[in-house]
Amino acid sequence: MIERRLKIGSRGSKLATMQSYIVLKQLNKFFPELVFELKIIKTKGDKFLEEDFSKIQGKGIFTKEIEERLISGEIDIAVHSLKDLPTELPEELTISAILPRDNPEDVLISKQNRLFLELPEGAKIGTSSLRRIVQLKRIRPDFVFVPLRGNVPTRVKKLYHSDLDAIILARAGLERLGMGYTITEILPTEVIIPAVGQGAIAVEIRKDNDFAREITESLNNIETEFAVRAERAFLRRLGGGCRNPISAFATIIDYEIFIDGFVASPDGESFVRHSTFGDALNPEKVGTQLAETLLAMGAREILEGSPVNISTQS
Repeated sequence: MIERRLKIGSRGSKLATMQSYIVLKQLNKFFPELVFELKIIKTKGDKFLEEDFSKIQGKGIFTKEIEERLISGEIDIAVHSLKDLPTELPEELTISAILPRDNPEDVLISKQNRLFLELPEGAKIGTSSLRRIVQLKRIRPDFVFVPLRGNVPTRVKKLYHSDLDAIILARAGLERLGMGYTITEILPTEVIIPAVGQGAIAVEIRKDNDFAREITESLNNIETEFAVRAERAFLRRLGGGCRNPISAFATIIDYEIFIDGFVASPDGESFVRHSTFGDALNPEKVGTQLAETLLAMGAREILEGSPVNISTQS
C-alpha cells in the first residue's frame, strides 16, 4: 500500500504551531489513513519580532516565505492566522478552508487586575498596533502608548518586568496558548473593532492541488468564511497594504451580514466609522459597500493624507 503524505507548513512560534496542531488534529480525525507532516518555516516577521513592523517593507511579513514553499511544492498545505494573510494572494494560491472563528475580541491584561476605566490617569499601555491605539485614544486620551513587540508569552512577561500598567492582546491567541487566565477584561467588539480576520485560522493551498483541496475543504466553516470574506473585501477596497489604521468586524445574523468598520489617520485625529447590513450570500458586496460609504464620509481624504479633521462615528 502506497503511503499518502501531506506536508503542512507553519511558522515556528508557539501560537503558530498550536494553530497548526489544531488543523492537524482535525485532519487526522477525518482522514486517519493519511500521514500529515508538520514543517516549520521561518518568515521575515519572525526574524524581526522586536522591530517596528510598519517600517519593514513589503506585504505578508509572516506569510511570504511559507507561500513560496507552497508554490514550489515543498509543502502541500499552509496554516496561517487569517489576519496575517494579505487580501491579495499570489496567483497560484487560494484559501481552501477557514476554521470556526474563536473569540475575536481584544483584551486587557493589567497589573493588580485593574479594569480599563479604572486605570490611573496617564497609564502606560503596551501595544504596537495603530488600530488599537487610535480606538483606545478615543476613550482614554490620557493613556501613554508604549511599543510592545515579541510573541504572545514574551509580551505578557514584559508587562510584569516593566513600568507598564497594562497591555492589549488578542483574546484568541491567549486562549489557544492556555493563557486565558491572564486576561483582566474583554474589550467588546462594539468598543474596539478587531483586526480583519482576527480569531480565524486559514488553510492555504495551491489552486492546482486538487487532493489538498478535497482534504482541507472538510475543515471549512461557512459562517466564519462569509463573515471574513466581507471583512477582507472591505480592507481590499480601501487598500489593505497602506499604513493607516483600518479594520472591520462582521457577524452573520440569520441571513444577513452585519459589518462594522473604521478608517483613521495614523495619529487618530481623523477617524470615520460606520456599520451596515447586507445579504449574507454576497459578502464581498457588503464589505465593499461599507468601504464605499466610509470613502464618501471622508476616508478617501484620510487615506490620501489630505489635511482633514474628521471625527465621525455612526
